[in-house]
Amino acid sequence: MAGVRLDKVRKVYPNGHVAVAEASFDIADGELLVLVGPSGCGKTTLLRMIAGLESISGGELWIGDRVVNDVAPKDRDIAMVFQNYALYPHMTVQENLGFGLRLRGQPKEEIDRRVAEASDMLGLNERLSSKPAALSGGQRQRVALGRAMVRDPAVFLLDEPLSNLDAKLRLSTRVEIARIHRRVGATMIYVTHDQIEAMTLGQRIVVLNGGVIQQLDTPMNLYNKPVNLFVAGFLGSPAMNLFHGTLRRADGLSLQMAEGTVSLGVTSDALAAYVDKPVIVGVRPEDLQLAEANGVATRLHAHLEVVEPVGNEIFLNMRYAGGEIVSRAPPHSVVQPGTDVALGFAAERLHFFDPETTCRIDI
Repeated sequence: MAGVRLDKVRKVYPNGHVAVAEASFDIADGELLVLVGPSGCGKTTLLRMIAGLESISGGELWIGDRVVNDVAPKDRDIAMVFQNYALYPHMTVQENLGFGLRLRGQPKEEIDRRVAEASDMLGLNERLSSKPAALSGGQRQRVALGRAMVRDPAVFLLDEPLSNLDAKLRLSTRVEIARIHRRVGATMIYVTHDQIEAMTLGQRIVVLNGGVIQQLDTPMNLYNKPVNLFVAGFLGSPAMNLFHGTLRRADGLSLQMAEGTVSLGVTSDALAAYVDKPVIVGVRPEDLQLAEANGVATRLHAHLEVVEPVGNEIFLNMRYAGGEIVSRAPPHSVVQPGTDVALGFAAERLHFFDPETTCRIDI
């Protein structure tokens, strides 16, 4: 296995489009790092540069102890898993798993040993004689993973490997990938646009937008301390509620919005410079409480439009004068669509952002 280091790596196309702007970060040996962001943010381009499938316009890319900018893909000691599986339809599962090793001239005994190990780990022993057309989507994806595993590469690269699976298979295959990573201890770089996948799989996550790294951190730090409005709005399901207004000082701090003034219940020296200035206040759905149910002072009134049970929680989709908001409520809550509700903020969990810079204000 090996670590990966990017030092001001850039990708600029001939038409001048900057797909990746000076990406710099280290991936530890054995780490599972996720690249996440919306379509067109540069995450797949970045992965393809690491794989050697895209040329690097600037900076240095290290795999292990060598710079690989000009090293051919086959000589980088990487294995890539694509979203479309890329299996050979005329070959059996066993032949697909061992094909890459045969191309490299490995002895038949070694090929058989590695294929047996991978098929056993992935639960494919009963399907070794089957061809891809006879497999489910999840089984095909496991074959693609196994074909990468038998190579025993320094780095695994996974490009949206679950995007073609249904919701149930996505969940089970996520668990499979996490289990494989723990068992093999491999360095993995995983690309996805699905922030739930990113938050559940990644030991650390790189959030990209417009080719620029917005934040690199652990899942919990990204969720609890997003550095800017983009990260705050992109990560979280449902997304963070954002309230635009002017910060006022009166019996503590309050937010004056066009639809009225709400008390925030916080005091902070860091916010003193923003008094009488525009700010954006972010509230995660789980921190926007039903006021009557929780005994907190009323902060905001909204009209409840949709009640959506999800597992042991209830999502409340509401509308207030400034737009739409979402809250979570415990399963015993008695709430009905079409009613008006009072909401309160969990003051210690509020997020503040400067609307000019879009950056987080640490309080």
